[in-house]
Amino acid sequence: MTVPVAGQEEALGPLPARPRWGRPAPGPAGGPASAPPPRQRPRAGRSGGTGGQSGSGRTRRAAMVLVVVMGVSGSGKTTVGSQLAEKLGWKFYDADDYHSLENKKKMEKGIPLNDEDRIPWLCTLHDLLRREDACGQDTVLACSALKKMYRRVLISGASAIESNQPEQPRENPALKILFVHLDGPMEIISGRLEKRRGHFMPLELLKSQFDTLEPPSAPENFITVSLEKSLPEIVLEIESAILHGEALLE
Repeated sequence: MTVPVAGQEEALGPLPARPRWGRPAPGPAGGPASAPPPRQRPRAGRSGGTGGQSGSGRTRRAAMVLVVVMGVSGSGKTTVGSQLAEKLGWKFYDADDYHSLENKKKMEKGIPLNDEDRIPWLCTLHDLLRREDACGQDTVLACSALKKMYRRVLISGASAIESNQPEQPRENPALKILFVHLDGPMEIISGRLEKRRGHFMPLELLKSQFDTLEPPSAPENFITVSLEKSLPEIVLEIESAILHGEALLE
């Protein structure tokens, strides 16, 4: 899997408001395919006990973190996710690498994926996050996660499908995941997709993604960040929420 180079997504004019935990900032409105392992980077300095210090001197959480950077195609999930992981020294995965060949062919032909296509893919991603959680490995995953049900599958696996409700306490408890929603208007995202090369998501599928999108809301564990900000601003905003513990449910 190729990790994007910083600045690969265009940086656009900043918005003044910063998002709070669980409150969007004001702004404009399948079997798995094999994939290469994520790029392993040196761990950022984490300490045990109650916490440590980041390079900027801010208090850092000792608890491990799973972050899913979500949004429609063209919102910058892979660029933001890979840059965040690189800055923090965490593992990074791109969910697109785990789509089946059949899913990719459908998207190349402009055929939107349905729940039948997506659920096995999402279960594979849940298993991946479960494995990293068991190892105590901080991880960033770039994944569209458009529907609330899809996010439940990422958190709880196949059990979330049976009742379409969060998993009840059991041997494998639900994962604690922070969802970072990259939000922005269709006009800006469509402009990005028009300039993109070598990606299997045609522009005509963008509208179907916006139609499918169910933005995260309380009581989900999330922050919303405007994709109209620059890449460094977006990464810093997410990092700040993580390091200050604003975005994690105890």
